[in-house]
Amino acid sequence: MKRREALKTLGAGATALALRPSLAQVVSEKKRPNFLFLFTDDQTFRSIGSLNNPAVKTPNIDRLVKKGVTFTHCFNQGSWSPAVCICSRAMLNTGQTLYHCEDGIGQNGGEPTVPLWGEVLGNAGYDTFMTGKWHNREPSLQKSFKHIGPHGGGMFPSKAPEGSDADPYMRPRPGNTWAPDDTSLDGHWRKQEDGSIVHSSELWADASIEFLERHAEESDDPFFMYVAFHAPHDPRQSPTRFIDMYPLGSIEIPPNYLPEHPFDQGHHWLRDEMLAPFPRTEEAVKLHLQEYYAIISHADEQIGRILDTLEKSGEADNTVILFSADHGLAVGQHGLMGKQNQYDCSVRMPLILAGPGLESGEKIDSMVYLPSLFPTACEMAGVEIPETVEFPSLMPLLNGETDSLHDAVFGAYMDFQRMVRTDRYKLIEYPHNGEVQLFDLKKDPWEQYDLAENPSYVKLRNELKQKLVELQDELDDPMVN
Repeated sequence: MKRREALKTLGAGATALALRPSLAQVVSEKKRPNFLFLFTDDQTFRSIGSLNNPAVKTPNIDRLVKKGVTFTHCFNQGSWSPAVCICSRAMLNTGQTLYHCEDGIGQNGGEPTVPLWGEVLGNAGYDTFMTGKWHNREPSLQKSFKHIGPHGGGMFPSKAPEGSDADPYMRPRPGNTWAPDDTSLDGHWRKQEDGSIVHSSELWADASIEFLERHAEESDDPFFMYVAFHAPHDPRQSPTRFIDMYPLGSIEIPPNYLPEHPFDQGHHWLRDEMLAPFPRTEEAVKLHLQEYYAIISHADEQIGRILDTLEKSGEADNTVILFSADHGLAVGQHGLMGKQNQYDCSVRMPLILAGPGLESGEKIDSMVYLPSLFPTACEMAGVEIPETVEFPSLMPLLNGETDSLHDAVFGAYMDFQRMVRTDRYKLIEYPHNGEVQLFDLKKDPWEQYDLAENPSYVKLRNELKQKLVELQDELDDPMVN
C-alpha cells in the first residue's frame, strides 16, 4: 500500500473533513480531547456481555457500549511472528501495515524509524502515559511516552505447584493441580516489595488511577493514556470470586467446537496449542473458558475502577475512551486453543469508542482494522497525521461520509496462512500444505461448513483468490505470486 493512499481516496485528510457539529467540538483547538486507551490481550469479539455473549459478565465494558460507538467487525491484519501480539501492537503504534511495521517499530533490533502514536500526540502537547504490556522493545516505549508506569513484556509465565513436575499449562491432566486462584504460582500474581501479591490487572489499574489523580492536580494539558492489560492472556488467573461466577456446569461449548482441527494449519504444536491435551475434550474446553471468562470479568472490574476515577477527575466529558484488544483467541473453537489462525474468533476483536461527540449505543458493521485508531485519534485532536501512517482514519465512518473503508480485509500468519474476507465470504489458503477453505459468513457465522470444493462456488473462489493476490501486492507480502 502506498503511503496514505486510502486516506487520500476517502478524502480523510486532517483538513479535509466536513465534520458534524458534535465531532467538530471534539477536535476544537480550544479544548482538545483527552484519550484513554484501554487495551486487552487475546480478547475475542464474542466476549462482551451486552454485545454478543451474555454469559460473560462485563458490566463496565457494557457501560462503554451503551455510551459509545461499537465497531462490530474490527480485525487484526496478521503476524510475521508466532507472537501475534507483537505484530498487532507494532501496526497499532506505527500506523503501518503488516509488512512495513517491523522496521518502523524497531522490532528487528534497530531504533524506530517512523513517528509513533504516543510520540505524535506527545509532540502536539499531550501528557502521555503508559502502563501494562509493551511487546515492542524498550526503545519504542521510551520514544512513545513521557510518563511510563509499571509495565511488562509479552506474558508472565506461571510455575507448577510445589511438589509437582506437571506442565502448568497443559490442562486438564491427571496430577496437574495448578489452580488459577493460587497466588503462589507467579504469572499474573505479582509479588510486591512489601511482600503482598497483586494481580497484574490491578497493578495497571492502580498506576492509571494514580496518573489520573496526579494529572488532575498538576496539569492543564490534555492527556493520552495507554493502559495495556496482559489479561486475558494465559496463564488465565484471577481471584476465586471471579472463578466462582462461572460454574463449569453453566459453560456452553461453542457450536464450532472440534476435538481436533481437520488438518495441520501451521505451527500445530506451538505453545499456545499445547494449553490443552489432544484431542480436545468438552471438559477441557469448559475449564479453559471458565478461566477465560473469569479473567475478563476481573479485568472489567479494573476498567470500572479507572472509569470511576475519570468521572471523579472532572475530565470524563472531555475524554474519548478507546477500548479494544490486540486480537482474539480460539479457546476450543475449531479444535484450536491459540490465535495463530484466520478464523474470526482469532482475527476479530472488540472495538468501542465512547466520549464527546460520539453517538450513544451506535453500532457500525463496516470492516475496519485496529491500527486505524492512530490516525483517528490524530484527527480528533486536530493533529496532523504522519505521512508514514498507512491505515485510514475511522472518521469518515463516524461522520456518516461513507459506509465502508475496505471492500475486503487481509489476514496472514507467517508463511502458513493467507486470508481474504469480504462482508459475506472468507477464503483461507494454507500454502505449506495446499489446503483451502471457503466460508459463507452470512449463513455460517461460526465457520463450520467449508465450501471450497463445492462446484457451485468455483467462480467465487477464483474471484476471492484474485482479490487476495491484489491485497498481497498492495501490502508488499513477500509471498505474493
